[in-house]
Amino acid sequence: MEDILHNSASAVTAAAGLPEPDVQILTSGGLRISAHSRILAMVSPVLENIIERPVKHRSSDRLIPILGVPCDAVSAFIEYLYNSTCKEDQMEKYGLHLLVLSHVYLVPQLKQRCTRGVSERLTAENVVDVLQLARLCDAPDLYLKCMKQVAARFKTVEQTEGWKFMQDHDPWLELEILKFINEDELRRKRTRRHRKEQNMYLQLSDGIECLEHICREGCTTVGPYDVEPKKPVPCDKYSTCHGVQMLIKHFAVCKRRANGFGCSRCKQMWQLLRLHSSVCDHPDSCRVPLCRQFKLKTQQQKLSDDAKWKILVKKVSSAKAMSSLSLPKRKREEELKGTTDSTAQALKTFRLS
Repeated sequence: MEDILHNSASAVTAAAGLPEPDVQILTSGGLRISAHSRILAMVSPVLENIIERPVKHRSSDRLIPILGVPCDAVSAFIEYLYNSTCKEDQMEKYGLHLLVLSHVYLVPQLKQRCTRGVSERLTAENVVDVLQLARLCDAPDLYLKCMKQVAARFKTVEQTEGWKFMQDHDPWLELEILKFINEDELRRKRTRRHRKEQNMYLQLSDGIECLEHICREGCTTVGPYDVEPKKPVPCDKYSTCHGVQMLIKHFAVCKRRANGFGCSRCKQMWQLLRLHSSVCDHPDSCRVPLCRQFKLKTQQQKLSDDAKWKILVKKVSSAKAMSSLSLPKRKREEELKGTTDSTAQALKTFRLS
């Protein structure tokens, strides 16, 4: 095989018009790969330092040992130094070895290629081994990919031999993995909670729009007394609009409200009217009942206004603005058509005290 490698190097040399190889790479199997010192030094600063050492510190026949990995992996490594390409079958067989070699000999392009190639071939069986290697080879992207893989398939990973070996020989890494899993779960919970809150604020914002729409032009069976009723055709946000209409109908006939007490649904209606007044910019011309009165009352009681209510108003306004910026109008209207949660449900969910 040594003759084959030497003949191959000679053929490449003749085809490329290069001088004869002046250095040999010694592999673990005792095989030698002929190479050109200038090319090795140009691609790898580590090999450059080895080649430029004084003669007394290295053998006279210019021999560079690359040991600890299969000879075919070394051959693939040298091939990459010459033509900057790595075949898929080489990555499949020697991806981990090439990652180590690229790290040791400071070949960043090959290291990036190996990081991508190895991450695409992660399995529950090898992810712990790759994680340990990624930490040793200072490959943060691969390390994070392995961590996420372990977190996503933890029950399967903890049954593998790699995990059991790591528990016995690297307990600090086990602690680091468990800490990452815990933090990842906390991030997921915060994200779900934030999305749930944003959805609630957006429903309240849609409820305000539906209230304005009902008071301005009417919708199906509910509308202003001085506007001619339109055909009972549902609007684009009817799932939300219907909930507001039901609140208005109940609010108009509730006997407990008439007696000065009011039920939970009446309190929801009061909150919706007050919330509308807090975000309305034109109270003098607004058609929504009590808008101006709530605005004046809020200004009079500004110093003693409820802090939680201020936060609610700010969140609703922010959610509406972010939704308008992030989604095209047509797409957002299509999504709202499929919404089944009504504003009444959102009002039930939110509590000020």
